Amino acid sequence: MSAPSLGRRAVVAALLKDRDSAPAVLGLGACVWDAAAVGDGPLNFGLWGAMGGAVPIGLGLALAQPERRVLVITGDGEMLMGLGSLATVAVQRPSNLVIAVIDNERYGETGMQPTHTAHGVDLAAIAAGAGFPVARRVDDAAGLSAALPPWYGAPGPLLLDIKVTAEPVPLVLPPRDGEHLKDRFREALLGSGSVL
Repeated sequence: MSAPSLGRRAVVAALLKDRDSAPAVLGLGACVWDAAAVGDGPLNFGLWGAMGGAVPIGLGLALAQPERRVLVITGDGEMLMGLGSLATVAVQRPSNLVIAVIDNERYGETGMQPTHTAHGVDLAAIAAGAGFPVARRVDDAAGLSAALPPWYGAPGPLLLDIKVTAEPVPLVLPPRDGEHLKDRFREALLGSGSVL
């Protein structure tokens, strides 16, 4: 395989471009910042300190809101920490859940040490082995273009392992107040005065 050529910000922008009213659960760190760079909003639920939690939260949301497409955008380090969640997703088979792993093969929050994906661990193959009907690796712009129509509309669960460059990008921080983020997300999903 050649070195990744996709930039993470452009990938996240493409994943969020046609989301309509789909909520997005964002894995801690860079995925939160990438989405904020595209444009922060109430349908973004970013994790600030729950490593490994993006897919389980997305699964719960997909099961609770079956009429909505639920997007999970997370990193390879976080996905590796929560691999068991892929088996649970495969068993539950929510047709409205799609997961994108922004895979730079690095632990970005702790110093850019290589993750297991840098040593050949294949997250798409793990998801397929767990029972995902659609799980694919994306290596370049042509692969991303081919993956976007299923991301937006094919029945899930679906996982895209998208290889991106490891170059640092500027921080774009959304609000960090957990209560505010929870309240605005709940209101965006259910309306004012609602309880999740």
